[in-house]
Order: sequence, then C-alpha cells, then structure tokens
Amino acid sequence: MDLPYQCLILDHDDTAVNSTALIHYPSHVESMRLLRPQDPPIDLEGWFLKNFEPGIMNYLREELGLSEEELEIEYKIWRRFNTSRIPPFFPGFLESLRTYRDRGGIITVVSHSEEDIILNAYRDAQGSDGFQPDLVFGWDYDETRRKPSPWPVENILRRFSLSSDQALIVDDLKPGLLMSRATGVAIAAAGWAHQIPQIHAYMQENCDLYFSTVGEFSRFILDGKAKI
Repeated sequence: MDLPYQCLILDHDDTAVNSTALIHYPSHVESMRLLRPQDPPIDLEGWFLKNFEPGIMNYLREELGLSEEELEIEYKIWRRFNTSRIPPFFPGFLESLRTYRDRGGIITVVSHSEEDIILNAYRDAQGSDGFQPDLVFGWDYDETRRKPSPWPVENILRRFSLSSDQALIVDDLKPGLLMSRATGVAIAAAGWAHQIPQIHAYMQENCDLYFSTVGEFSRFILDGKAKI
C-alpha cells in the first residue's frame, strides 16, 4: 500500500462538511429564542470557540445553566435542523476519500454528531454514489465512549488490526487533539473550515500536521506530500 497512513480517523463537522455555520449554530440560535428570549445568543465565532473549549455540553450546562429539560429541547431542535438540512462536503473532500479508498485506505469517522446524521450526509451528498465510511463512532451520552475519550480510536485500531502509527486523526478542534495525545495516533489539523485566529494558532502549534486547504490534505493522504 503506497499511502502514508493506512487509516483515516475523520472528524465530521467542519472537517468533512460545512455544518456549524449552516446547521449547528442556527439551531442553537433557535433554541435560545425559545429558552432564553431575554438573552442574545453568542455569535458564530463565539460558538466555534465554545466548541473548541470548554466543549459545547459544558457551555450549555455550566455557562448557560440549561436544565436537563431545557437540554432536551435544545437537542430536539438540533435534531430537527440536522434531519431537515444536508450540509455540503467541502469541495474535493469526498473525491479525495474515494481515491484514498481505491488505493487500499480505511476511512473511519469519530464525531460529536450522531451516527445516522453522519451516514445520511455521506449518502445524500451530491455525487457520492453511495460512498460510506468503513466505521463510524458518533455522539454517545457516555462520556467514556465519545471524543476526546480514547475509546473510539482504540476500537478502530483493534477492529482493523492497526498499530497507532498506521492511523491519522483529522480534526479542526481541540477534542481531536486530546484524543490524539491519549492514543498516540498522529493528528492533522483541518484548517479550512473557519478563520478564527485563536483556534488556528493553537492547532498549528500543537498538531503533528496542519493543512490550510482540502487540497493540501488530499496531496498528503495520497502522496505523502504535506505542508507541515
């Protein structure tokens, strides 16, 4: 196999698809309109930063003080937005994955989106021709089984009989980096989804690889040529 890594462990939102600006953030705005009509919602850049740190559940619970009943309402609105809108894949991303698989690569996903939403995005993508990842680990209410826990990555390595140096995590935010450091699997930062200096600087400094564009990512996974 003439690939720099035998397996990709991909984030989904804002790594594969442009979903936060088009789906996740608008769903939160709608939730705030119903749950906290007196409070203006955080702006889009702030939403990205809260996803980056401390993580969205901590933000909703600790900073906004949403109750369990309110979190359920937020979730139902989020599900409605996600099941009624299909986020576009970043140009060239799916094509790169197809070529990568044709050369023998394994494609997996570890994401904070739910498994059915991830699979639907691949299934319904324009020109996907039914392309699906080999394995998906989506959102799990058990914190020990969702990113940044090492559990999904450890299961991927075991399922495909891989060592940690045969896989590459690709993510745009800090939880992916934490998962990388907990498993010894290298991480490449997906720098094409948003232009937030704090996030870019942190990921560029701390990740093993950094790609500003999908084209850079594609050239590396297929030919081993990267901008580091």
